[in-house]
Amino acid sequence: MIKVAILTVSDSSSKGEREDVSGQTIKNILDADKFEICEYKIVADEHRSIKEELYYFADEVTADIVLTTGGTGLGPRDVTPEATAAVCQKMVPGLAEAMRSEGLKKTKNAMLSRGVAGIRGNTLIINLPGSPKAVKESLQIILDVLPHAVDMMRGGGH
Repeated sequence: MIKVAILTVSDSSSKGEREDVSGQTIKNILDADKFEICEYKIVADEHRSIKEELYYFADEVTADIVLTTGGTGLGPRDVTPEATAAVCQKMVPGLAEAMRSEGLKKTKNAMLSRGVAGIRGNTLIINLPGSPKAVKESLQIILDVLPHAVDMMRGGGH
């Protein structure tokens, strides 16, 4: 079983002003036979808050995968990629590249996503966009490789 933590980055959802549809979309996509949701939190678009939760998920919860949603665009408060890069020890650019590349086949706006992916310890952290539609499309692009990625982080072969 792969332990997954979900972090929604949204000012309005963190204040209870808007339902977190994107986080729920992630939960709905993950197959319960393969993935166990071990943590789920919502934070505001604040660099420090995002970093604290990523540290917590990786270092204390020891989630295999952390999926973030939100804060990957061009807005002045969109800082999820920077916070993610600050906590990661290795970057995994192919995941974000694949999501953007496939996303471009549906919308040119995919090139505006700044999401990144990286590893902290034995935790793979992946930034997904904030819209439920983009979350679904992006996660479906990478979903099949996640078990292999976790196996590799645990010392399995290529």
